[in-house]
Amino acid sequence: MSTFQAPKGTYDLTPPRSATFLAVREAISAPLRDSGYGYIETPGFENVELFARGVGESTDIVTKEMYTLTTKGGDQLALRPEGTASVLRAALEANLHKAGNLPVKLWYSGSYYRYERPQAGRYRHFSQVGAEAIGTEDPVLDAELIILADQAYRSLGLRKFRILLNSLGDKECRPVYREALQTFLRDLDLDEETRRRIEINPLRVLDDKRADVQKQLTDAPKLRDYLCDACKAYHEEVRALITAAGVAFEDDEKLVRGLDYYTRTTFEFVHDGLGSQSAVGGGGRYDGLSEMIGGPELPSVGWALGVDRTVLALEAEGVELDLPATTSVYAVPLGDEARRVLFGVVTELRRAGIAADFAFGGRGLKGAMKSANRSGARYTLVAGERDLAEGVVQLKDMESGEQTAVPLTEAAAELAKRLG
Repeated sequence: MSTFQAPKGTYDLTPPRSATFLAVREAISAPLRDSGYGYIETPGFENVELFARGVGESTDIVTKEMYTLTTKGGDQLALRPEGTASVLRAALEANLHKAGNLPVKLWYSGSYYRYERPQAGRYRHFSQVGAEAIGTEDPVLDAELIILADQAYRSLGLRKFRILLNSLGDKECRPVYREALQTFLRDLDLDEETRRRIEINPLRVLDDKRADVQKQLTDAPKLRDYLCDACKAYHEEVRALITAAGVAFEDDEKLVRGLDYYTRTTFEFVHDGLGSQSAVGGGGRYDGLSEMIGGPELPSVGWALGVDRTVLALEAEGVELDLPATTSVYAVPLGDEARRVLFGVVTELRRAGIAADFAFGGRGLKGAMKSANRSGARYTLVAGERDLAEGVVQLKDMESGEQTAVPLTEAAAELAKRLG
């Protein structure tokens, strides 16, 4: 046993389970790559102020959950708790919005960090795949991203997830609703911290998961009753586009998400098989975020889907992914000369795109064949001094047990043919 363990609330990805995580990342990003989204990668830490301004100083993320540090030079940095603010910052810094082709469509994948109470589905280090469409206000973009996320989940075999949808209004109509909601909330029996939140961002109170709070919110003013005509029309267009694409959703008037930057469209993907941590992903439109962090007006929309929570959802549904074999051919040399020759064959196979592995360490035939079985290889190549003297290798089909002698010079071509 090692003296050290992974920090509390984190996890290691090790084979064979790590293959599932890779497959999930690939499945989520595939529809994005086919839809004009380019890959972007940002640092694991940013200036604290980026998240304070963008995510919101009143959010739990900023006030309670960010990992912050002070550098030797005195800079205040934070491990990134989410991806949108970082991606928008990078796009602005690189002037991608000035290239003349809006929206700027980007996707990303990486680890994020929040100091939370560890529990199933909630970690202090977690992985997400995200997408952002920057610089265009268009309900078709909102619909596109929701449809692509739905497509990704269905390609994995997930069926028991739900899409929740709402509109948060814009800078024209939300202030009126905000005032009405504050008036209502001030008369409720709430703790001091929640009362402070009423004055800073009252919509966040609607997202409170405590039963005693939710019970008091039954008669709270509904945002839909305060939407301006433009926001109503925008939201109805998003709903119509999603419906026309055959994507089912549920209207959820209390859905506000946990970040301050959202405007108009907001949505969440939930899976009822995950218990209290049912959200597997979500996102929405954030038309004012660019200006919040010092950029120009760039209406944008995006989402992030949790890789670890998606894996948990797959396990909850009993979905087993059809993962490719990590090894197709396993070479077993018997003797030093065979080691040199078969290693050359393995190198040739790898260059031809065939997954091949090798019995390292000079093990005997029995031990090497056990390793071949554990590798999951479909075929095993075995060669000893007598085989090399005859110019052949023994090719064994690990499923049927059939073994045939194949000319050494034709081994790679024969395996390529058999493996298709």
